[in-house]
Amino acid sequence: MDLLKYVQDEFIEKKDFPEFSSGDTITVYYEIKEGEKSRIQFFKGVVLQVKGSGLTKTFTIRKMSGTVGVERIFPINMPSIQKIEVNKRGKVRRSRIYYFRNLTGKKARIKEVRR
Repeated sequence: MDLLKYVQDEFIEKKDFPEFSSGDTITVYYEIKEGEKSRIQFFKGVVLQVKGSGLTKTFTIRKMSGTVGVERIFPINMPSIQKIEVNKRGKVRRSRIYYFRNLTGKKARIKEVRR
C-alpha cells in the first residue's frame, strides 16, 4: 500500500480545488479536444456524491438539461479539468443524495448554507 501512495505522491500532479461536498452546486470547467482545436466547456450542477480519497477521489454531478437529468462522474485528478467553482453550499443530511434523482419541482430544492 505504501508503494501505491508513493507513486501517487511522486508522479500525479495535484491541483488545488476548493472543498465541496454533496448538496453543493458547483461548476466544473474542463477542456474538450475536437480534432486540432480545444475549447473549455463547463458543467454546472448539484454534487450527488463524493467517493474515494486522495488522488483517486471522484465526484458525481447532476444537472437538468431541459426535462432530462444528466449526470457526470469526474475524477478529481482528471488532467482536462481546468477549475472548479463552488456556486452554492447546500445543507443535506447525508453524503450520497441519490434520492435527489426522483425529486421534481419545488421538492428538488436544496436549502442553502450561508457562511
